[in-house]
Amino acid sequence: MISLAGRDILHHWAKYVFTGVGLGLLIGVTLSMAGIYRGMVDDAQVLLRSSGADIWVVQQETLGPYAEPSNLRDDVYRAILGMPGVGEASNVTYLTMQIRQGERDVRVMAVGFELGRPGEPPFLVAGRRIVRSHYEVVADVRTGFGLGERVRIRRHEYEVVGLTRRMVSSSGDPMVFLSLKDAQEAQFLKDNDAIVNERARTAANPALNRPGVPGLLDAILTSQTASRSVNAVLVRVADGHDAEQVAENIRRWKHLEAYTSAQMEEILVSKLIETSARQIATFLVILAIVSAAIVSFIIYTMTLGKVRELAVLKLIGTRNRTIAAMILQQSLGLGLIGFVIGKTVATLWAPYFPKYVLLLPGDAVRGLLATMVVCAIASLLAIRVALKVDPATAIGG
Repeated sequence: MISLAGRDILHHWAKYVFTGVGLGLLIGVTLSMAGIYRGMVDDAQVLLRSSGADIWVVQQETLGPYAEPSNLRDDVYRAILGMPGVGEASNVTYLTMQIRQGERDVRVMAVGFELGRPGEPPFLVAGRRIVRSHYEVVADVRTGFGLGERVRIRRHEYEVVGLTRRMVSSSGDPMVFLSLKDAQEAQFLKDNDAIVNERARTAANPALNRPGVPGLLDAILTSQTASRSVNAVLVRVADGHDAEQVAENIRRWKHLEAYTSAQMEEILVSKLIETSARQIATFLVILAIVSAAIVSFIIYTMTLGKVRELAVLKLIGTRNRTIAAMILQQSLGLGLIGFVIGKTVATLWAPYFPKYVLLLPGDAVRGLLATMVVCAIASLLAIRVALKVDPATAIGG
């Protein structure tokens, strides 16, 4: 029986192999889709780990700097430093933007941090850390920037002094780190023309330009050109204190939102990635249905092509269970070939995706089991046809 199955496969080897290749490409796409989701979750976790924070303090009634806009005054961290259990606190800004490098634009997340405090890149793969308070940046290697290159962020040019790796936003954009003052200016300070127009409006307002109050207009104009806002305060908890309790105290006494690492990860995964996860799951279901249809069609046509052989087997007393096992074996063999090809191509093309693709061994095992189940189900139609073959067909022409 196994010999008959083998001879049948050899007789139709081209159809069998090309079907296996096509099925393998579908399985490769399926594994890649799962890897994209895993990569999105890993990007979110890397984003949190790279900050070095235990608690994120953000504007009240917001979900934090990654999921929603958050705006705090940059002196809030001083009040937080006085809270019990707070070891370190530092300001940080996040801004997704396009920056100019030569003739091309690169989409990045610009991160402003205080030197030597939570929020700076945890490691470098080349170059050095930022040591000047202005006009130096550290970039992720995926930006394509090189050491010593100059990039334009808003109105100023910055020198790339260091490179890091796997520092990306939750949407996969590579990060560029710069000093907090530079980041505040890039995010919150208006351009020169807007500042001139705003000064003219302020001077024309009699309530703000009172002849009897000297210095009022100058103070207001100065405040308009100063940026004192940040997106969040990163907090490291002192040894021996519980992060959840410290966060609760901040929420209660400072009237701000405070999220622990676990809560922030839940926000990133359930709020930012949830829609993409459902979309990927839908594609996986569609790909599984298409794969089942392909296997079912091929096995069915191969079964129809050997009706006389099946009739001879029945005529000599072969049991239906043996015939069903032969067809099932062909279907599972097709699935195994497809999975090997799919896993190979998924591994080969994963580095070329614009977003990080994380292929886990556990997903590969689950994918193999799912492939075998789908192929087994797809063989049922061919088995049903084979079992209905009349033995008289073998001698009836």
